[in-house]
Amino acid sequence: MSLLFSRTLVRHASRTVVRPAATVPTRGLITLKDHKYSAHATARGQGRNGQVKSDDDCGLELRLAMPRSLGGKGDGQNPEQLFAMGYAACFLSALQMVAGQTGKTDKARNAVVHTQVHLGQPEGMEGFALQVDIQVEGIDDMELIQAGHKACPYSRALAHGAVVNVTKAQ
Repeated sequence: MSLLFSRTLVRHASRTVVRPAATVPTRGLITLKDHKYSAHATARGQGRNGQVKSDDDCGLELRLAMPRSLGGKGDGQNPEQLFAMGYAACFLSALQMVAGQTGKTDKARNAVVHTQVHLGQPEGMEGFALQVDIQVEGIDDMELIQAGHKACPYSRALAHGAVVNVTKAQ
């Protein structure tokens, strides 16, 4: 059975909006008490046609290329592929963790998570935005899938926001 979730980043990106005689509250922001692990990555070159490299643990180095559908050669990876792979792995891990905590390990043992990350123009603003679709294969227990979704750090970041610190390198 395949189940679908969809998140649109742009629609969740706002903060409290103050209008005359009304306050519309929106989501809060997740902050961390501590850092259990930190991944490190560097991008160089021509952005989507450049290179990315991680310098932690085993390390990973990839050549990036604009997808054909965006006018590129499509002869390398792109950020949306990397995001989709990370999200799929994280979601599966969270799903299996929750299954273990609730005595449903067998239900999640053969689970497969498929993700699609869509890049497109958002409604009502300039530039690009993302939408993520997730299908969980091999699990019929929607309660377990929802619990995995709530426990997944990627899902939490998209649903509730994450602190992003942008600074000039020293």
